[in-house]
Parts: sequence; structure tokens; C-alpha cells
Amino acid sequence: MHRCFELAKLGKGYVSPNPMVGAVLVHNDNIIGEGYHQQFGEAHAEVNCLNSVAEKDMELISDATLYLNLEPCSHFGKTPPCTDLIIRHKIKNVVISTLDASDKVNGKGVQRLREHDVNCITGILEKEGYDLNKHFFYFHKHNLPYITLKYAQSNDEYIGVIGKEIKISNDATQRYVHQLRAEHQAIAVGKNTVLSDNPSLTVRFATGKNPIRIVLGSEHAIPKDYHVFNSEASTYFYGRINDEAITIQELLQQLTKNNIISLLVEGGANVLQQFIDNNAWNEAHIITAQNNMQIISNENIDTYIKAPVISGTLQENSTLQTDNIQVLKNPNALSYS
Repeated sequence: MHRCFELAKLGKGYVSPNPMVGAVLVHNDNIIGEGYHQQFGEAHAEVNCLNSVAEKDMELISDATLYLNLEPCSHFGKTPPCTDLIIRHKIKNVVISTLDASDKVNGKGVQRLREHDVNCITGILEKEGYDLNKHFFYFHKHNLPYITLKYAQSNDEYIGVIGKEIKISNDATQRYVHQLRAEHQAIAVGKNTVLSDNPSLTVRFATGKNPIRIVLGSEHAIPKDYHVFNSEASTYFYGRINDEAITIQELLQQLTKNNIISLLVEGGANVLQQFIDNNAWNEAHIITAQNNMQIISNENIDTYIKAPVISGTLQENSTLQTDNIQVLKNPNALSYS
């Protein structure tokens, strides 16, 4: 099963909103086929696994055991049902880490296999399976996107200077942040952050797809030559609804409606604090530089922007060169109530 997880992770940043899935076909303790879901809308892990079996091993498939980190689909979507493929190849044993949480599957795949005399074992390394696809499982359980907050702060807990772009974190941490972006389907910032930083919000220093860009505010306030208007990624603006500023809850409802299963929120301070105050976050990645803001920016203290006020359960604490990274989990993030 560990090999399934390794393979599944190769699809990180490419398959969302689908889950990451790996498949391994084993005959007499020998791997005769393996594959993973590589791109959203393309062949599933089971298909790639069976297609990888050498011609000389084809006759072994029916006596082999198929290992999957996620229950195979049983419905027609962008691809045919993987359960039918398993049945057609007369595979008699399938070992699965987690059941699929989506309404279209959620036990139906296992049921269909068992109806065709396939022996299905489920719940193997189940926690690891859930952790691997935590965004997918949270979205389908709560009908809300998984929210990750990220911000960099100086050692004295400031995140920037009014109206000016300030580089707080080091280059290694920047690569860490870009990998976070690649792991999320969308990324959100406020209008003021766009105006002050002109960010690209892409994964230039990591592998994966550029996330969908979400800007909170009117597009008319932003110059048309800014990066958020380029073709590197789709950009959506959420400004006002019936002359009232969009609320965090309204935003999340819109994202859910558009099948956005995960969102990385990068700023600014006011936007981050709104998510925190609405309890609308699952985890937070807080990067702390070793220097105070005066050393970093050489600006007057009156222009400093204070970091958000947040509390949560510390999950990880690490260091990348000169930066400290803390990962907090929100123990009350059930349905953003």
C-alpha cells in the first residue's frame, strides 16, 4: 500500500479536484503493473496500472491482487468506470485504503465489485489514505473547500508595509510557498495586495498547475497590465453582491458551487483576519523571519502592517535556512460554523 501512496503523490498539483490515486498490481509478491492518475480528466490509476503490464505477464492478471489507495469509481464521468475494467480483467482480489467520499461513489464501487465475486479488503492504512487526500475528503464531507492560510511575518510580527512590496521570507521558503500553491486548486488575495505587490500567484518555483486566482475586490480598481490579468492562470474577481461587500461565507458558497475543493489564502492582513474571525480555515502556515521589520524594510513604524491574530494547534515546527515555519491546525474547523 505504501507504493500506492508514493505513486499517487506523483499526481499532486495536477489532478485536482480529483483525488490523488495510485494503483499497484501484485502477483506472488512481484509487482507486474503500476500506475497513477496523472492529469485531471485523463486515465485513472487503474487504467494506467493495467496498461503497464507486460505482454508476458498478461495471463497473470486474473490471479494478481490490485492495491489502491482509493475506492475505484463505478460511474461514467470523464472516463469509464474503473470497476468495470477490474471485472473485465477478472481480478479476484482488491485491497483498498479508503472509500471514496463523493456521492457518486462512496461504497458503490466496492459494492459493485463484490456483486461480481471480487474479494475487497478496505481500511488498510486508512489514516494515511485520508491524509493524502485531505482536501478531497473535507470538501465532500462538509460541502466546503479546505482552507489553508499562509503568511510571512517579521520576528516582531509584522507582515508588510502599507503600499509597498516587502520581501520577508528567504528563497528556500519561497519555493516552499510555491509548492503549497501547487497543492491547492485556487489561491486568494485581497485587492490591496494585488495593488501593492502585483503578484503573479503562480508556481514558478515548484512543479504543478498554476492555481486559479481569486481576487477579493473589483477588477476595475486594478491596472490592466497587472499580472493577475495575464494568461498564466484563470482569475476570478469577487467584489460586491447587491452593493454589499461579499462575505467570507458567500465566497465559500460560490467556490463550492464551482467545485473548488481547496483554497490557499495568502493575504493581505485584513483578508486573512476575516477568514480567521469566521473560523473559515483548516490549517495555517506561518513563516517567521529572523529580523524585525525595521531591518527588513527600513521604513517608518507608522506604515507597518500587523500580522493576523490566530490561535490553533501546533502540528509542525521547522526551519528553512533563516526562516521558521509553523503549521497550525484549526481544531474547530468542522463546517465553518
